[in-house]
Amino acid sequence: MSKISEIQLFRAFRSRNYSLYFFGRSVSQFGTWMQRVAVSWLVYSITHSEFWLGVTIFAEQFPSFLISIPGGVIADRYNRYTVIKVTQVASMIQSVFLALLVYTGHAPVWVILTLSVLLGVINAIDIPARQTLLHQVVANPADLPNALALTTAMANVAMLLGPALSGVVLKYWGAPVCFLINAASFGGVIVSVVMMKVPPQPPKKTQKKVWTEFAEGFMYVVKTPNLATVILLLTLTSSLILPYNTLLTVFAKIVFKGDASTYGLINSFIGVGGVICTIFLATRKPGTNLRKILLASLVISGVALIAFSQLKNFPLAMFCGALAGFGSMAQYTISNIIIQSEADSAMRGRAIGVLFMAIFGMVPLGSLLVGSISSRIGAPATVLCEGIAGFVLLAVFFSKLTHPATPSNPLKS
Repeated sequence: MSKISEIQLFRAFRSRNYSLYFFGRSVSQFGTWMQRVAVSWLVYSITHSEFWLGVTIFAEQFPSFLISIPGGVIADRYNRYTVIKVTQVASMIQSVFLALLVYTGHAPVWVILTLSVLLGVINAIDIPARQTLLHQVVANPADLPNALALTTAMANVAMLLGPALSGVVLKYWGAPVCFLINAASFGGVIVSVVMMKVPPQPPKKTQKKVWTEFAEGFMYVVKTPNLATVILLLTLTSSLILPYNTLLTVFAKIVFKGDASTYGLINSFIGVGGVICTIFLATRKPGTNLRKILLASLVISGVALIAFSQLKNFPLAMFCGALAGFGSMAQYTISNIIIQSEADSAMRGRAIGVLFMAIFGMVPLGSLLVGSISSRIGAPATVLCEGIAGFVLLAVFFSKLTHPATPSNPLKS
């Protein structure tokens, strides 16, 4: 990589506050992935059921669907630094409690699912505040797309290494240790936020009720075609394509006849693809047509999932897993960059809330659907269908994304 490319890749780190934000999120994301893998492995070990794997994803993410828009209102209305501190402490308590219950043998599946629901509620409040905070910690607005891509790259490095480490910890020390490591990781975010030097953020004065602002944010997105199209595509990919990871435990145990380490390795290769994707996006010059890359990601995801579903050779399957990670991460990252960059500042938190509502609503519903279908036709056939769905969406959205509508501001209409 040339010196100019390196500067282009890391330009967001010129902001001290962003560097602190990046460090805190890096530590936290590693712990998050360790807990996520441990919960899925624990539930499958108890139930031996693909359906319950789907229920596990549903329990953690569907509450975020219900609360994402109110979470966006909170991000627009209140001090985001305070909101993030509260959510990190709450997440820490949840992880410690889960570790204690599992360690003492008082964690049947319904208890694990209940705590997953609680975590979903916390995340629904945390994510819009954390995403909109980027606009305050990045000094130069032109560096925002680079900051978003770097942040996502960091999350993918965590997806790469966190599951692999979780597999080792699960094998030798058990799930409670994974949960305790996650609890400790939330301290990284708290420390980074405390160390930031930012001007005071006065609370937004408004007489409107939360649900009124909720409706305003939703209607703003609906009346902005360029944003609505992207969110609609992400809604469909989140329900039909992205839930392929629900079945990775089945592939690890049944298809590849492995153990927790195999499961962690599969997640890690998917993370490799995600890291490559976000580095690719971080080095794109301003003005790059991200919508065309979004369409290309559907092709990559479709080919990768079709091949992965049919392969028995583990190394080749991992290559396809990396491609799937590239394609699926491109869909999420590009959608996020477009919403962050093009949404009106007064509506940004709520627009992000709608975006994550699409993710957290459709991925868990898709996970339930995938788990249910897989219990009838098998995991390989189900993933094959998800790959085919990528090409169907490509055909439906091709013209809308290659010829987007002229941008308009519905706030002025």
